[in-house]
Amino acid sequence: MNTFDPAHFAAVPLRGARLDLEPLRLDHAAETAPALADPALHVFIGGAPLTGPELTARYARLLAGPPDPATTVWCNWVLRLRETGEAIGTVQATVVAGGAELAWVLGTPWQGRGLAREAAVVLADWLRERGAPALVAHVHPEHRASAAVAAAAGLAPTEVFEDGERRWEWRAAN
Repeated sequence: MNTFDPAHFAAVPLRGARLDLEPLRLDHAAETAPALADPALHVFIGGAPLTGPELTARYARLLAGPPDPATTVWCNWVLRLRETGEAIGTVQATVVAGGAELAWVLGTPWQGRGLAREAAVVLADWLRERGAPALVAHVHPEHRASAAVAAAAGLAPTEVFEDGERRWEWRAAN
């Protein structure tokens, strides 16, 4: 019997070797807007960087939660580099009865240091420890860095594509 219940989930503080994953707060927008302002972050995901007020509005929507919190929970964290105290990106998990979908974004000045990998592994491990039966991420097929992050978190590529992105999965052994 699967006891993995999304209604019992909430973002809690998490810690990696170099990063603190802080549950999202509205005031994080002022800190994360500059870190996420590089248009290069949108090459694979589309769109454009959000302004401070736009990011505040987005965070308010995320914090308000999904339409049906009994079946879906949005867990969002800001990544803080412990050495400097800077907010450098975000990770998120959309938790449903079947598992969780992961996503990550790291500001370009901090890329190439294994920080996105660290954050995704911390998040994936946390979800597995709480009984997640499956983890999923969607990665653009040309985004090698994100594919490496997904692999480090224990996910494997599938042959499924959604909106031009490859589905990566991990499933608990039965």
